[in-house]
Amino acid sequence: MEIEPLFKDFVDFETFSKSDFRAVKVLNCEAVPKSKKLLKFTLDDGTGENRVILSGIHAFYEPEQLIGKTCVAITNLPPRPMMGLESCGMLLSALHKENGEERLNLLMVDPHIPAGAKLY
Repeated sequence: MEIEPLFKDFVDFETFSKSDFRAVKVLNCEAVPKSKKLLKFTLDDGTGENRVILSGIHAFYEPEQLIGKTCVAITNLPPRPMMGLESCGMLLSALHKENGEERLNLLMVDPHIPAGAKLY
């Protein structure tokens, strides 16, 4: 198994504190037409309005596997256009190589954690 080396540069606490990590519930997940990699997630982030995040993880998951899961997202990244859609955040994943093959696991947490819960 191979993992990336740890960063040698430190991030100060103030910079880290600016990142808003939240528990999000996957309400819907679907493949993005004309894309081999992208999945479109419709998420409950606890605000009462659905959040859309696009993630290039279709090689590792089928959309129906993810509906109902509780994941972790960084919610205060600026919106990013992808394939004509706007992605409002990023889902966190773990990446490593095993037997020379890339492996990715979407970070999923206890389903009892409510949508919108802030993670520290």
